Amino acid sequence: MSTITAFAQSDSEYQAHQEGWLVNLDEAYEISKKTGKPILANFTGSDWCGWCKRLSANVFVHDEFKQWANENVVLLELDFPRRFQLPVKYRQQNANLQQAFGVRGYPTIWVFNLDKNETTNQFNIEALGKTGYAKTVEDFTSGVDQMIARKEGE
Repeated sequence: MSTITAFAQSDSEYQAHQEGWLVNLDEAYEISKKTGKPILANFTGSDWCGWCKRLSANVFVHDEFKQWANENVVLLELDFPRRFQLPVKYRQQNANLQQAFGVRGYPTIWVFNLDKNETTNQFNIEALGKTGYAKTVEDFTSGVDQMIARKEGE
């Protein structure tokens, strides 16, 4: 189990590249707590990573994926672009999560639950599993369903 410090973040112009995805960990945490759904975090290089673009085109843009995600997970985009800069608070947040999860390549998708210690303002991460590129929506969602089912079976 790892911990990361949460940064208080206000809303800004910055948004995820895909509709329905969040960029703010605190917002994803709040929705996850309300709904009981785990967070699915996409570590991506949106403007340079070929496999990330393929994953998006093959999986994330399809209605089948969007419907599945709406029912099963909270979507969080953690971008590491090269051609533009994210606002500082998101660069820091994404770098902290990249370090906490040991992400070394893209795309890497982690599925996890969070608990927040209100005294220290730190998150405790309960990792359910990770995946990467998948050719189809079915390949991707079935793998994530298995991660979630393993946790529920404990």
